[in-house]
Amino acid sequence: MSSSEDERAEARAASVIQLAQELVRRPSRAGIDDYGPVLAVLEDWLGARGLPWRRLHHQGELAGLLVEIPGGRPGRWWALDACVDTAPYGDESAWSFPPTCGDVVSGWLRGRGSADSKLAAAMFCHIAADLLPRAAELHGGLAVLLDVDEHTGAFGGARAYLADERAARPSGVMIGYPGLEEVVVGGRGLWRAVVAVHGPSGHSGSSRTVVGAVSRAAHLVHLLDAAELPGSDGSSGFPLTPKLTVTAFHGGAGFSVTPDLCELNIDVRTVPGFGADEAEALIRKAVAELDAEMPAPRPTDITPVASWPPFRLGQDEQPAAALVGAAEAQGLRVRPKVAGPSNIGNLLAGEGIPATAGFGVSYEGLHGTDERANLAALPQVYAAYRQAALSLLSPPGPAAS
Repeated sequence: MSSSEDERAEARAASVIQLAQELVRRPSRAGIDDYGPVLAVLEDWLGARGLPWRRLHHQGELAGLLVEIPGGRPGRWWALDACVDTAPYGDESAWSFPPTCGDVVSGWLRGRGSADSKLAAAMFCHIAADLLPRAAELHGGLAVLLDVDEHTGAFGGARAYLADERAARPSGVMIGYPGLEEVVVGGRGLWRAVVAVHGPSGHSGSSRTVVGAVSRAAHLVHLLDAAELPGSDGSSGFPLTPKLTVTAFHGGAGFSVTPDLCELNIDVRTVPGFGADEAEALIRKAVAELDAEMPAPRPTDITPVASWPPFRLGQDEQPAAALVGAAEAQGLRVRPKVAGPSNIGNLLAGEGIPATAGFGVSYEGLHGTDERANLAALPQVYAAYRQAALSLLSPPGPAAS
């Protein structure tokens, strides 16, 4: 870049940081804090710059803000998405700085949400402000989703956006999760269920032997741990294998009663060739084996609670190709990655909408202690997202800068 372009990029980055600091200083822990204050910061900023926005609601609850910039020419819509709710703080006494300090020390923005994903939210708001004056020349349109129901796992902001009849359905979404070396272009899916294991109740001191629900559930965990999952399917090109985890085990109270109910939470991460149907079949097979080996007054119940498909974008598929190309044009060496955890990209995949689910600045302490975001590469990351958006909103051929 020329010296004047460098100066403009640095000035834009400074403004992004300032907005991100204000967002970090408003607590917005999912399911804990009121989202009004953090959204008010965004609403004031957007309104002062003439950007149109409206609030989104999911199941009667506030779920986010939506900014829409319609282009003046026909074309497809694309979206930028970042969450402004956060993980909880955990043990605050373990932090070396207040979780809502929002200060910058030695080139790091510090505080909960600095990495995931208030810096990205501030960046996307600025990109919208950059594109607004040139909306007439854009093909299609740009939406910016600012979600406050992401860390709950409900993804209410994304669901409200997709269900909004006034909103143009996006052809693709770029999600602003952090990480400088990779553009996340896929992720394992999931299938989750609550399994209720029953058993006869009785007094723990009885002379009669009673195999209660906890003992039966423990045996089921053993069966699940021993279950064989397929390896990587080289023909699909998907690099990860499925994974099964028992994530919760609840049953009994006190000491003198053999409980008649124990519930397990089971999380299965799915891949092409081993999806929701295969995951459920595996769990039902283990449950049938349990009930046959250790009969109980009631059969074991399985209640599925969530299912998302795995996804993976091809190297030339949008919006991945635009973002990878724009990052490389900024001198950033990135590689496409398929992530192990699921994310909003899986929800979008289930709706037939391709998404990238991660590219941003380097970070530390995400969801943990002393969360902070490294600001050194912010000008390049900002320029990459801006250029990717412009290329998607331009006619075939080189995009305007």
